[in-house]
Amino acid sequence: MPGPTATRVPRLFDRSTWPEARRIADILRKETIGGALLLAAALTALIWANSPWAQTYQDLRAIEAGPAALHLNLDLATWAADGLLAVFFFVAGLELKREFVAGDLRDLRRAVVPVAAAAGGVVVPALVYLAVAGGTAAKGWAIPTATDIAFALAVLAVIGRSLPDALRTFLLTLAVVDDLIAIVIIATFYTSHLSVLPLLAAVVPLAVFALLVRRGVRAWWLLLPPAFACWALVHASGVHATVAGVLLALTVPVLSRTPPGGAEGPGPAEHFERRIRPLSAGVAVPVFAFFSAGVGLGGLAGALSDPVAMGIVAGLLIGKPVGILAATWLVARFTRATLDEGLAWIDMIGLAILAGIGFTVSLLIGELAFGESDPRFKIAVLAGSLAAALLATVILRLRARVYRRIHQSEIADSDHDGIPDLYQQP
Repeated sequence: MPGPTATRVPRLFDRSTWPEARRIADILRKETIGGALLLAAALTALIWANSPWAQTYQDLRAIEAGPAALHLNLDLATWAADGLLAVFFFVAGLELKREFVAGDLRDLRRAVVPVAAAAGGVVVPALVYLAVAGGTAAKGWAIPTATDIAFALAVLAVIGRSLPDALRTFLLTLAVVDDLIAIVIIATFYTSHLSVLPLLAAVVPLAVFALLVRRGVRAWWLLLPPAFACWALVHASGVHATVAGVLLALTVPVLSRTPPGGAEGPGPAEHFERRIRPLSAGVAVPVFAFFSAGVGLGGLAGALSDPVAMGIVAGLLIGKPVGILAATWLVARFTRATLDEGLAWIDMIGLAILAGIGFTVSLLIGELAFGESDPRFKIAVLAGSLAAALLATVILRLRARVYRRIHQSEIADSDHDGIPDLYQQP
């Protein structure tokens, strides 16, 4: 008589498939390099803005460029925020769509943890901010809700080279999801005026772009004109122009059209992601950081004692980790899932605190809420992100020996076939 069938205990951070693990590793390498460039750009801006030549930095930000006839005679700081960050959100949109259509997150059991954690990491920091700041400062509630993946991965590159792949993947997916939540928040709550005609007109170049990519067109000189026209019309409508990046990304097919008998290649979404991610991580985000992070630190103590700054710091340092941990624990509670072998809740605490590094999107929302010239939110985002990075460093370094042991098991390849043994086990 056959024995009872063993029931596999669900895991919160189970390992991904080998193709997905390779793809995520490639993304993480590019984002880590981008994070280093971001930090260098932000540091350069801070030093310049606090030097005897601070006015030249402000003059550089104010230089205008672009065709005035199209109402695109914008200063360089606006081009960075509205234009370059549209590239960042285009890549984020491609990544999220691919994950849910063809990646591991098409499995609901895998998707529920990072999606729930991202939602908790948006709601709780907003509530913490409102509790601390409140009043007339309520319009800044969304500032501490976004995780800066490039900044966070740059920190991991220094302190957590051996961090298990499951935790890195979780952090990447959480950051992508809450970036997309952030773009919905920007479009919904930070649109001061709305011109319907340009917004409706944007549908035409968007449809042209969608038709081209679905017909297999990959030539940039054919795709760029409708993409730029869509961006310009969304910008003219009053909706933040970065929304155009996400809309364009969602039109790109994920699966490739493989001819009969032909070898299957990367789908359009993966192709564009590979081509554009270096531009996003290496140029768009660092340039935005350079034009946004330059703030005078002369009144640092006074700025940090302001309710707005206190609310942002509390949202990043307290609200973000509490929201992520609470959502993850609730998923584990209701699904009876356990952490993967070798991991403990202290790892989740360190990772949740690391997710409190809010930089790129937090600065963008701060500019929309309070204006570019208000130093309070910039100082608070910088201070909160730095504090989150330092605290996460202490916690994750305590587990360095455990991470090294897990990492060695993840890369072991006894038969030298290029696929780690762990991914060949049932």
